[in-house]
Amino acid sequence: MRTAAAGDAAGQVVIRHQLKRRHVLAFFEKLPPCLVGIEACASSHYWSRELETLGHTVRLMPPAYVKPYVKRQKNDSTDAEAICEAVTRPNMRFVPAKTVEQQSCLMLHRARHLFIRQQTAVINSIRAYFAEFGIVAPVGRQGVEQLLEVVADTDDRRLPEVARACLAALGSQLRALKAQILEFDRRIIAWHRSNATSKRLDAIPGVGPALATALVASVADANAFRSGRDFSAWVGLVPKQNSSGGKDKLGSIADAAVVVRLRHDEALGRDDATEHAVNAGDQLRAFARR
Repeated sequence: MRTAAAGDAAGQVVIRHQLKRRHVLAFFEKLPPCLVGIEACASSHYWSRELETLGHTVRLMPPAYVKPYVKRQKNDSTDAEAICEAVTRPNMRFVPAKTVEQQSCLMLHRARHLFIRQQTAVINSIRAYFAEFGIVAPVGRQGVEQLLEVVADTDDRRLPEVARACLAALGSQLRALKAQILEFDRRIIAWHRSNATSKRLDAIPGVGPALATALVASVADANAFRSGRDFSAWVGLVPKQNSSGGKDKLGSIADAAVVVRLRHDEALGRDDATEHAVNAGDQLRAFARR
């Protein structure tokens, strides 16, 4: 269920209407071209594209920027009224709508990150289960392979048959996850080679295909930032500020979802840059890794 609120030129709410999802487009088809405000969320970019095809001007807003306009307790009606008021504010910051290609690339990165977390969980489980029987291995990929060799060796009597079956299943899952992660990597490289902006970013020292594609997919419109400093603040490369009374109080670096994803891809980018630096003899990039 969606709630639509409409205001007139004076800012007064004149329409409050509850809509089911299947009736949203039919409702807006009957309206003349107007300004539509939507809270930015997972499906907001889809609705933005659909409503723009109907001739409407769509503005996406972060929920945190809309919340101050909620006048009383939270419900769908007051949220819709708050969005209706916030979208008309001259100093409101809007979220550019992403294209289908950008959303697809972001999904590729998120799915890859999910599989990496699952891979780590499976590896930790394998090590923990082996440790219960007094079997340990060195840290790293080679150590895990040594443990899986113990599972495959039926002559090794340190493992009971039931435990061996469980660990064999975990080993199969680990191999499947690794294969899928490699497939995601190939798709990221292919997307990178097909995008001109991503290839330009790849030319920057310390930026690899993973970070370049994540930046292109995350930033719908780079012109929304007035300067590189604004972009750095959006990414989260500045500390949280809680200053008052002329006293600067700076906290930790922001921990937004986009920051976590870009930092993870940045680590992969540093690896790419280091490998290139060793091969090309670029001392600057080698120094960046240190």
